[in-house]
Amino acid sequence: MDMKEALMFKGAKTILDICVALKPNEEVVILTDMYKEKLGSVLAAAAVERGAEVSMVVMTPRERSGQEPPKPVAEAMKNADVVLLPVSYSVTHTYAVKNAAANGARIVALTEFTEEMLISGGLEADFRELKPLCQKIAAAFSAGNEVRVTSSKGTDLTMDIRGRRGNALYCIVGPGEFSPVPNVEANVSPLEGTANGRIVVDASIPYLGIGVIDEPIYIDVENGFIAKIEGTRQAEVLRRDLESHNDKNSFNIAELGVGLNPKCKLIGVMLEDEGVLGTAHIGIGTSITLGGNVKAPCHYDLLFWDPKIEVDGKLIVDGKNILV
Repeated sequence: MDMKEALMFKGAKTILDICVALKPNEEVVILTDMYKEKLGSVLAAAAVERGAEVSMVVMTPRERSGQEPPKPVAEAMKNADVVLLPVSYSVTHTYAVKNAAANGARIVALTEFTEEMLISGGLEADFRELKPLCQKIAAAFSAGNEVRVTSSKGTDLTMDIRGRRGNALYCIVGPGEFSPVPNVEANVSPLEGTANGRIVVDASIPYLGIGVIDEPIYIDVENGFIAKIEGTRQAEVLRRDLESHNDKNSFNIAELGVGLNPKCKLIGVMLEDEGVLGTAHIGIGTSITLGGNVKAPCHYDLLFWDPKIEVDGKLIVDGKNILV
C-alpha cells in the first residue's frame, strides 16, 4: 500500500463501518472498471480486514451512464449482502441495481469517485446526524400532492407527486436500499407527464464532461418532457447527447432532489455536487429506481443554486435553510 492509499483507507472505513455497517462473513461484491481499480482495491482491502467474503469484479468501462453491467456481474450483485460501485459511468439507474436491492442487498454508489474524495470532502460529514433531516424532507414529499420549485435565477417548475414515495439518501443503507455517497439528498419522482415550467441550470451538470456551469442553461418543460434547451456551449453538449439517443424518454422529467450535505463542495463530480447544501437538481431520463415508471437510455441531473421548494403551498426548503 502506498502512502496515498493509507490516506484513502480512512474514507474506505467510513463507507464500510458507517454507510453499510459491514459484518464479518458477509458477501461483498465490489464492481469497478479499469479506470477506478485503485479505489476498488482500497475498498476490498478494508472489507477483507473486517472479515468479509470479498469478490471484486473489474469490468470494461460502460460507454454511458445507465448502461447495464454484464449479466454475470448483475447475477453476483443479486446474491450479495453488500454491493459497492466505484465506477466511471453510473450503473445506479439499472435493472441490475434494482434487482439486487429487491433481493436485500445494501448498495453504495460511488460513480466518478476520485481518490481525493476518499480523503476529504463530503465523506467527512456526520451521516447519522443528517439522517433525520433527510427523512423529514422525504416524508414531506411522500405526503404531498403538488410540488413547486423556484430559484433566484428563474427556475419555476411544478409537478404532481401524489402517491409517489419520497426517497431519503443519507449514505446509510439497510437491506434493499441503495445510496450514493457522499451525496446526501431527499428526492421524489413526479407522476409522468405532469411537470411543467422552466429550469435555469446555474450550478452544474456533472455528466458528459459538462461539470460546473459557465453560463446559465434555460430549459423549458412541457407535460413531463424537456421541450427546449437554450444556452451556450454546455447547453449544446446536453442537447446533442439527449437527441443522440433517439428516445423521447431521455427528455423525461424523472426527479426533483435537494442537496443536504454541508461538507460537499461543487467540483463537477456527480456524487459531491448533488449533495451540496443550497442546491437542488432535476433528474432527467430514467426514473425506475426512484419510484417512477420510465427506463431511458440515460439519467442526468441538472443542478441549480438557491432553490425554494413548496409542497402543497408550504415552503420546506429555502436555499440553505431546511424548514421541515
